[in-house]
Amino acid sequence: MTAFETPGDSPRVQPRRRADAERSRAAVLGAAVRLLAERPDAGMAAIAAAADVTRQTVYAHFGTREALLDAVADRITDQAMAAMDEAEEKNGSALDSLLGLQDIGWRLFERNPVLLQLGSTRASADADLARHEPVAARLTRLIEKGQASGEFDPAPPATWLVAAVTALGHAAGDEVRADRMSVEEAATWLRTATLALLRSG
Repeated sequence: MTAFETPGDSPRVQPRRRADAERSRAAVLGAAVRLLAERPDAGMAAIAAAADVTRQTVYAHFGTREALLDAVADRITDQAMAAMDEAEEKNGSALDSLLGLQDIGWRLFERNPVLLQLGSTRASADADLARHEPVAARLTRLIEKGQASGEFDPAPPATWLVAAVTALGHAAGDEVRADRMSVEEAATWLRTATLALLRSG
C-alpha cells in the first residue's frame, strides 16, 4: 500500500490513484531537475514549492534528498544517452563519435552542477556505477570500431582502453569537484589525454 492508497480503495480507484501518484512524482522530479540546475544546494522544501506540492508529498516519493538526487541523475543520464544516440548517427568515424560522447557528458555536467554531489554514500556510488554501464558498453563498441578501422592503436585490448578512458574521465571529474579545474579546462585536458592514449603505439 502506498501513501496514495487506503485500505478501502476499490479496484477501479486504485489504478487512478496510482496514475495520480505517478504524475505527482513526475512533477516533483521535473521541478527538481530544473531547480537544481540553477540552485544545486536547493532543499526539499524549495523543490516542493517549485513543484507546487507539499514537502510531505516530495518525501512520499523520495524518502531522502539523496534518493531524489539519484532520480535526478537517472533522468539526466537518460537525456545523455538520447543525445549520444543522435550524435552517433551523425558522426561517421569512431573518433568523432567518442569525442562527441565526451562533449555531451561535459555539457550536461556543466548544466547540472548538482551531479558534483553524487557518490557521497555507498548506495549512491553503486547507483552511479550502474548508470555508467550503458556508457561503458557504448565506449567499448566505439573503441573496437576504431581499432578495426585503424583509427585507434590496435595493440592494447579494447577492454583496457575502455578502462583507461573511463579512469581519465573520472580523474577529470575529480579535478572539477576539488575546484582545481573548471569544467572547460577538465574537458580540454580529457580530450587531449584521450587522443594521446588511443592514438599511441
